[in-house]
Amino acid sequence: MEGLLDTEEFCCSICLDLLKDPVAIPCGHSYCMECINDYWKKNDHLGAFSCPQCGQTFSPRPVLNRNTILADMVDKLKKRELLGNRQTCDNCVPGDVTCDFCTSIKQKAVMSCLVCLASYCQNHLEAHYKSPALKKHKLIEASVNLQEKICPHHDKYLEMYCRTDQQCICLLCVMDDHKGHDAVTAAVEITKKQKELGMTRQKYKLKIHTKEKDLLELKQAVDALKSSAQIAMENGEQIFTELMQSIERRKSKFRDLIRDQETAAESMLQTLEQEITELKQRDHELEMLLKSEDHVHVLQNCHSFSSGLPDPPFTVATLSDFSKVNDAISALKKKLEGVLKGEWLRIYQAARSMKIIHCTVPKIRSEFLHHSCPLQLNPLTAHKDLSLSKGNREVAIRSRVQSCPDHPERFDYWCQVLGTEGLTGCSYWEVQWSGMGINIAVAYKNIARKGESGEAHFGHNDKSWSLFCCRKGYAFWHNRIVSKISEPGSSKIGVYLDHRAGTLAFYSIDDSMTLLHRVHTTFTQPLYPGFEFSCYDASVVLCQLE
Repeated sequence: MEGLLDTEEFCCSICLDLLKDPVAIPCGHSYCMECINDYWKKNDHLGAFSCPQCGQTFSPRPVLNRNTILADMVDKLKKRELLGNRQTCDNCVPGDVTCDFCTSIKQKAVMSCLVCLASYCQNHLEAHYKSPALKKHKLIEASVNLQEKICPHHDKYLEMYCRTDQQCICLLCVMDDHKGHDAVTAAVEITKKQKELGMTRQKYKLKIHTKEKDLLELKQAVDALKSSAQIAMENGEQIFTELMQSIERRKSKFRDLIRDQETAAESMLQTLEQEITELKQRDHELEMLLKSEDHVHVLQNCHSFSSGLPDPPFTVATLSDFSKVNDAISALKKKLEGVLKGEWLRIYQAARSMKIIHCTVPKIRSEFLHHSCPLQLNPLTAHKDLSLSKGNREVAIRSRVQSCPDHPERFDYWCQVLGTEGLTGCSYWEVQWSGMGINIAVAYKNIARKGESGEAHFGHNDKSWSLFCCRKGYAFWHNRIVSKISEPGSSKIGVYLDHRAGTLAFYSIDDSMTLLHRVHTTFTQPLYPGFEFSCYDASVVLCQLE
């Protein structure tokens, strides 16, 4: 307490801060040199100069000299205050406002002065209750950032609110810049705002309640989905295991079949070799019999050679390899791959459709990539002038005209091609294009394939949507209606499809993604990615996305 009183004795009664360049006037009171000079300048027109504390007047104006002893004592107090600023009283917690005038242990502030722009503990606040000049100051509950509560134009407390400009103002602002505006006291406005905020909070609570309900339903749906997914995985693994076991059994039977053929051939070889050995033995016996001079012996044994020799027909097949077997196995492989490809598409689409909520619209490329899907082009749909490569992920105009078998799904006039998979969920893919011009499209499977009418041309019917890309610019086509695009593009285009939400969007991809065009509609069928080539130097690559 003694330290606190000492500090007060060295405070300027004008600025209420520790003395700066302290001076003593003839009555004995001390002030900051700047403070007392400013005070006397304001009253210079009176011709007399008085003490702000005791009121004693002086004439002429006293000469002011710096009190060096007092200045040294103030410096020592400031050093002690600097050390004291690092300490906090036991009853203060983080976030509390501390007294600006405590120099040793900081005390918790109870009030703040909007004139002094300072906060006071109970002890230092006493001066505001006792001093006639300080009693007029505006006190509020201890607060931080006091300057924000003062009008920057008039240095007055912001006790009014302008509804017209929606800002806090002071009383002088009401008569100045905000004259004629709808202005009320801050107390009135805060009552209104608190009511509005209360209603807003009720909306938040309702939204939280709704979201929590949705979360509960989603958790239940996720649990059910996990249970169903586990059963599906177990059943799927069992079916695939049985399929592999079936293939393994047939592989084993095939191996046995080939080995049986080998064994049969080797058996025939051994039989023939045995027959030759026996014939050679008989020939030797016959030779010995012919050389024998024992007539009786010859006559007794010649009858065994008189019967005819067994000579079953024997023909060596000219076909000595298994080329037909290899052809049959290759045909089986191709047929199975075709079946697997078609059935896998059904499995893939069924699995992709198992979503318990609609996907939210992505904002950045990494979010789009969550919906990336592997795509391939269907060679059966490709115009005869198109050449597919790199696993049917790249397409370009053929350099040489080649014959191509006709097919019901093949485009025979427009230089177009469709993908193999129909998309129904949220999907994203990227296309790298080059050349003079191409169309990046999506279409229903039942789009026309034959003839030069618009019914078979991407973007010129109600079954397809197409982004035309060329070096001069971009345009979007649907049902023969064109929308020109002013945004600059690039050679890489991203396509985002949310089938159930009816959203189709095209993005230009450089260092960032720029929306070129977005469609909101209702899709009634799965959509197949497609491309059209309008120039002979163009090519398209379906990008591999991580």
